[in-house]
Amino acid sequence: MPDSAVFVPHFHWDREWYEPFQVFRHRLVAALDTVLETAESNPDFRFTVDGQMAAIEDYLEMRPEHRDRVVALVGEGRLAIGPWLILLDEFLCSGETIVRNLQMGWAAAERLGGAMPVGYLPDMFGHIAQMPQILARVGIEHAALWRGVPGSVDGHAFRWRAPDGSEVRTEFLFDGYDNGLDLLLVPERIGGALGEYAEMTAERWGGDPVLAMAGTDHSAPDPRLAAWLRRASGEGRATGEEGSAIAIATLDEYLRKHVRDEVSAVVTGELRSHVRGNILPGVLSVRLGLKQRMAVAERTVDHAERMNALWSRRDDSPFLSLAWHKIIESTAHDSVVGSGTDETCDQVAARLAEAAQTARAVRDAALAGPAALMPSDGHLVANPLPFDRTTLVEVDVVAPPGGTTLVATAPDGSTAPVQLISEAPTVLSDERVDASQLDRVLRRIHRRELFGRLIDDYELVPGSLVFHLAEVPDGGPFDLMVLRREIAAAAVARPGEWRVVTLQEARATALVPVRVPASGLAAFRVEPGRADTVAPVPYALATATDRTLSNGLVTVSVAADGTLDMTGPDGTVLRGVGRLVDGGDRGDSYNYAPPALDVLVSEPTEISVELLETGPLRSRLRVTRVYEWPAALCADRDVRGDRTVPTPVDTLVEVRAGEPFVRVSTSFLNQSADHRLRFHVPLPEPVATSASAGQFAVTERGLTAEGGWGEYPLPTFPASTFVSAGAATVLLDHTGEYELVGDGRELAVTLLRAIGSISVNIHPLRDEPAASEIPVPGAQDLGIRVENRFAVVPSARGWQGAGAVALAEEFRNDVLVTRGTATAGCQLPPDTAGLRVDGKDVLVSAVRRVTDDEHGSGIEVRLTAMRDTASTVQVTGAFTEATTVDLLGRPISRTQAPGRLELALGPWEIRTVVLR
Repeated sequence: MPDSAVFVPHFHWDREWYEPFQVFRHRLVAALDTVLETAESNPDFRFTVDGQMAAIEDYLEMRPEHRDRVVALVGEGRLAIGPWLILLDEFLCSGETIVRNLQMGWAAAERLGGAMPVGYLPDMFGHIAQMPQILARVGIEHAALWRGVPGSVDGHAFRWRAPDGSEVRTEFLFDGYDNGLDLLLVPERIGGALGEYAEMTAERWGGDPVLAMAGTDHSAPDPRLAAWLRRASGEGRATGEEGSAIAIATLDEYLRKHVRDEVSAVVTGELRSHVRGNILPGVLSVRLGLKQRMAVAERTVDHAERMNALWSRRDDSPFLSLAWHKIIESTAHDSVVGSGTDETCDQVAARLAEAAQTARAVRDAALAGPAALMPSDGHLVANPLPFDRTTLVEVDVVAPPGGTTLVATAPDGSTAPVQLISEAPTVLSDERVDASQLDRVLRRIHRRELFGRLIDDYELVPGSLVFHLAEVPDGGPFDLMVLRREIAAAAVARPGEWRVVTLQEARATALVPVRVPASGLAAFRVEPGRADTVAPVPYALATATDRTLSNGLVTVSVAADGTLDMTGPDGTVLRGVGRLVDGGDRGDSYNYAPPALDVLVSEPTEISVELLETGPLRSRLRVTRVYEWPAALCADRDVRGDRTVPTPVDTLVEVRAGEPFVRVSTSFLNQSADHRLRFHVPLPEPVATSASAGQFAVTERGLTAEGGWGEYPLPTFPASTFVSAGAATVLLDHTGEYELVGDGRELAVTLLRAIGSISVNIHPLRDEPAASEIPVPGAQDLGIRVENRFAVVPSARGWQGAGAVALAEEFRNDVLVTRGTATAGCQLPPDTAGLRVDGKDVLVSAVRRVTDDEHGSGIEVRLTAMRDTASTVQVTGAFTEATTVDLLGRPISRTQAPGRLELALGPWEIRTVVLR
């Protein structure tokens, strides 16, 4: 039995949850005031600030005068801060966001004296496979966590190994991060309570002292804690008995000074076991909008960084840091998960929107420079991905006269086909006004702009005024003051009724194929041309019939029941794709739960198919299925109600020329409460495993999950960029939830989980409440149009054979398109390549501008080998030197690399290089 114990005073601070951020911050300031006062009055006292710098930043924003006090305690080793900016949900953000979280937290801690070198992850709802590598690549040797550890770990520590082989010694908080509080309930009995606890858990500690985490959510330790522990430590000696040695330490001190480094147990990969704690998997699918906003914000700031690094002379790093900070704040494990109140979730959504807006401004400003060299009747296309690609872009163009063909012309004079999607009306307004009111019409004009277009010309005759609008005027200069004088004179000369007509040049939306170099820029102009001059495209074109779309690679047909039959490039056939199954959900934001008398609705009452586009570049059709979904659960919540709501679900099916997958979008107006809707992909043969991509890894999982705690182990799992099972790979727009159902016969992807409470006290699949039972009507998404976007790759070769890593990047990352701003009709600039990365299954998660005082500016590139075998990667671009750095940017090695760098990556290795 352990004969000593180490108490670690701390708190766990959810920045926002069942109260919004500012309410919790008010409590935080009072709590940290108490911590500082206690530490300054008692030299024995130590405190660990939850592993996240957000608590310190939020405190010092309100108490800036206390900064020196914080710095002093950190310097003395009595206040442990960092290393994270915020304690995040690891599965609901990208791997790059996790890295930036650690970078920003570490830097903030360094400014105050130094970060605690411990990967403290106390309350996350499971842990990603690559976390040990992320920690190791910033020099962190220890982690500490609670949830998700498998039953094979029978001690208080284990070696946690990432897929690449990196390891960190991990302290297992097997009784949670508040196990020391029960020992403090009766201050006079601390020694006895400690002895009893040590005896009960002796098999876990071996010869190490008991770790007693003395803290919990949203409260500071009692200022008398140190005195209580001194007294308890001396109780045995006072009575002549052998007493327990009790120390107070930070978590870092406990790990460095009080425990053995030799640990035999090894766990590899992600931690998602339910055996010693709830991992609350329902957070993956609740409040869909937050997950989508997170994906948009991450994608936008990533594109902004790449555009700023490659195409802008201006360093917009302060704006990009602001955007990242807001994203990282939103990753907190009670924020993006959606387990907070409606007002809390509204604030998270607004923060993510602000991050995206900030990044969008940087992105657009970076492209403004190249656009200034582009004629205003031309378009600039920027490729955010580091490999060549041919893609389709939609642009607004002048509609061709009847019988005229439009073509896209490249800078070298080559032409490509154009597909017209729609045409806009020519007459914008046709009205009758009295001559005395003509000046009112003039007030609509702002310099030259009218109704969002520019005045190209006008016709003024007695009783009639006609405006001709264009996007790019070619009718010469326009003088508003001259027009005012002319109309004033005409109104006097011709009183009475006038006809005022506003005509715009006929506009159309055109679909254009564009070949864009790696990380590069391409230009094109859409203009009238001859079809026989168009060069043939190097791929089969898209075609369509009433119920079938094809492009020579994939074919998709609508079956009689409204589902889809798909055939892939290798002949793989998936039948019944898109079967929708809706069931009740009597659970909460943390855990799904079916009502005892559930009603599953999978058959539509009506089906219609509408062909929208027939090619040649894109073919589309829309399947509309009407379902009778129960409106809500009954009062006892164990029965779905009898009243149903007819709900049309639109499924947009799309095939693009050259793409080996079928794009699918679903959309419906949600009018039902307390339900879960899933999109099913039946598999040709049953499978025993699935694999999903996210956070620098592709993780394989089985048909079950490990249980043993107070939560039923539903085998619902996270997927960020794609999920693959057997012959089906689904490319994803945002992180979500999936499950293999029917004994591995179908892949089910959750489209919506609508619930009405943060937590419910009585939950059929969870023993205890996860939080207070607080109503959250906003989580029902009632009256919200629910939209999901993904793509299906039929391939018997699995995700690697199908090239899913690259396909997912193409699907998620559209090219960026902007109009030129130079004089119309001038020459198109040549295509320009940027940074190129060649390598199979290589993910490039970051391309950004970095600067240091010694070496100046450079471009940082982060790559990951997304495979279990070694990779060779070539990076080419305008650089002469490459420096390999760790995840904090500290140099490891430097090499001369004039325009080309070859890297040997190990399996699943994350590598960061700075190119100059």
